[in-house]
This record gives sequence, C-alpha cells and structure tokens, in this order.
Amino acid sequence: MLYQRSSALFKEAQSVIPGGVNSPVRAFNAVGGTPIFAKSAKGAYVYDEDGNRFIDYINSWGPMLLGHAFPPVVDAVIEKTKAGTSFGMPTQIETEIAELAVSMVPNIDKIRFVNSGTEACMSAIRLARGFTKKDKIIKFSGCYHGHSDSFLIAAGSGAVTFGTPNSPGVTQGTAKDTLLANYNDLDSVSKLVEANTNEIAAIIIEPVAGNMGCIPPKEGFLESLRTICNENDILLIFDEVMTGFRLANGGVQELKNIKADIVCFGKVVGGGLPVGAFASRNEIMNHLAPLGPVYQAGTLSGNPLAMAAGLAMLKEIKADKGLMNRLDEKTKYLHNGIADTLDRNDVTYTINRMGSMISVHFSEKPVVDFDSSAEGNNETFKKFFHGMLNKGIYIAPSAFETWFITDALTYEDLNETIAAVDEVAKEL
Repeated sequence: MLYQRSSALFKEAQSVIPGGVNSPVRAFNAVGGTPIFAKSAKGAYVYDEDGNRFIDYINSWGPMLLGHAFPPVVDAVIEKTKAGTSFGMPTQIETEIAELAVSMVPNIDKIRFVNSGTEACMSAIRLARGFTKKDKIIKFSGCYHGHSDSFLIAAGSGAVTFGTPNSPGVTQGTAKDTLLANYNDLDSVSKLVEANTNEIAAIIIEPVAGNMGCIPPKEGFLESLRTICNENDILLIFDEVMTGFRLANGGVQELKNIKADIVCFGKVVGGGLPVGAFASRNEIMNHLAPLGPVYQAGTLSGNPLAMAAGLAMLKEIKADKGLMNRLDEKTKYLHNGIADTLDRNDVTYTINRMGSMISVHFSEKPVVDFDSSAEGNNETFKKFFHGMLNKGIYIAPSAFETWFITDALTYEDLNETIAAVDEVAKEL
C-alpha cells in the first residue's frame, strides 16, 4: 500500500502539533513508520487519505461497538446540532441518558457526565478522597486511567513503597499518595494495605485490563479486592472506560457479579464523541458539589451533541438482546482462527480474550500482568503490525493495547483478517 498523502500530512502536522499528533500512541513510535491519517470510516472499515481501506480493530479505541458512522448515532447528532451545539445550561437529554445508564448498570444511583475518561477517573479519585477523608490510592502497574498526575506514577523501590513520577511535571508530593500494586497479584495489594493502615481512600483498577494488551482478572482476584476494601474501609473503583457497556450492558460489575463503589465510564457511553462519566450510590455521589463539598465542574460537561450520541448508542445496546453474544462469538472465531494460523506457522504467541476485547502477545508465557506483557517480543510485533497494515488490517500500533471487536465485522472480514495473519506469519 502507498501512504504518500499520510506522509505529507504528518510532515505538515509536525510543524504545528507536538510530534505531529494530539495523542502519543498515534505517532507510531512503538512500531516505527509514519502514522496513517484517517479520512472517513463506515461500519467495520476505516479509509485513509491515500484511499486505502482497512478492516479496523481499533474502533476509536473502543466506542464503535456497533460500527463507524452508525446511522442512529449520526442521525441523533445531526438532529441535535440543529438546535444548538452548546448552552452551558442544563438540558433534558442529560437526565434522559442518566436515567438510562443508571437503569443498565448495577449498584449506581447517580451519574455525572464529564468530557473524557481521564476526567472521569480524576474526579472519581477526588470524590473517593473527599468521602473517606483519606489521601492515598492504590493503582496497578500497567493499568492506564488517563494522564492525570495521580496516575502517571512508576513503581517505587519495593512492594510497600510509594511510587515515583514517570513524567516530568508530576510532583513528588503527588506521587507519595499513589501506591503501586501488581495486577492479578493479591499479595502485593495486601502488603500495601498493611503498610498504610487507615490511609488508603481507594483502589482503582481496570477490571479487565486493556492497556497492557487485554488481560482478564484471575479467578477470584476481583472478589478478593472487594473483600479487602470491605475490611479496611477502602472504596473500590472500577475504571470501565473501556469495558463499560462493551463486555455486558452493565459492564464488568454485571459480568462478574461484583459491586464497585465508584464506576468510571467513557468510550461507548459517548457513542464516539468526547464523553466520560463517573457514578456511584447516593451516599457517595451526594458529596459532590453542589450537594456536597467535593468540587467538580465542566463548562462542556453534558454537551447536548455528546449526550445525543451516547443516548442513541445506549438505547441500541439495551434493545439488542443478542448483541453481546454476537460480539463474543465473533471474537472467539477470530481468536481460534489466529491461533490455528500461528500454530501452523510455528510462531510463539499467547492470545488473551475477554468478551469483545482480544490481544496477541508474542510470548511463550501466560500474560497476566505488566511484567509478563513486557516480556513479549516487540520486534516480532513490529513486523506483525506493519505486515497486517500492508494487507489492509489496522490493529493498535502498540503491543500494549487491546483490539476492539465491532458488531459491524462480518465473518468475511474475520476470514480476511485470519488469511492476512497466515501470510504475515510466514515472514515472522
């Protein structure tokens, strides 16, 4: 494939945008080469500025559960635009989508809409600290909760130490309140809790990780976190920005029948527009301003265009009783096809899958946390990525990102993808 137009656009962008992109993963730094500039998308396909068509497994990093340019979402946004794009005042549609979301998700009474997943997680942490009157949080290495200062923390010198900033601009003062545990490692959590008695406000986790590839929780891990939180007056926060409304109508809380104290949303809840949200039971949410002392605000929060897109998306998900099963079956079909192909070509790999999230790791060991994910062969992944790209298959340009399956994918698309893997695998 030729990418002349994308190359020219990237060169032009670099003169006015840092690195030529508005989000680092788009720059292809992890895989090399020039990023693809999208021009349009429809259904399961994205088209670049050079006229190439790709079967899309990024799907805007998750929200395009029903495919790009899904007609009910597009129509809802167009219609809402005619009445005005933003008011800075309450609108009826905010209540409508809030009522729908609360009806779909277990264990929440109220929800507040914000503008991104980062903002949702940042606000959830502030709310947890305000509610518990404690300062520290536990997060897990490899889980990404946005670029708020509290989350850009690297591991400290030992299991019971606080972390250190892993980005300039994040202060040591902020870092001291973030404790790092290992995903799927209950002992690392217990040690942190014991070493910081009555100081931890919340444990925040991607209940199914998607930012070190797809990594499902081990059996009993989330249940044990719930027990630890109950025993130590710690709030359990599920970052369901990726998993919410994707793995089940009620997210991982429904899928695993585990109650979280606060839940964060993004991606699907906005139908592809910039939206985030966080939700909890009344006791906690009533601590938010204007009811309570914990301040959180946003001029564009609840933007009518974003609310219209999200409402159309959630209505469709709730009405389509077979959606989740179809997504599961398509993902399983893709998993089996890729596994058979890589086996046939004697390629070392591990595939993780949960619902409509899947990732291929070029590693002989099980991938259960950040360390085991990092042991994968990145050079093999680079070759795999560019090989697939040149055959019209667009996967995440990083070995540490999950693939997202959309219901718009046909089995012909899946077979085309598996055939591409077969050709690429011969060169690995």
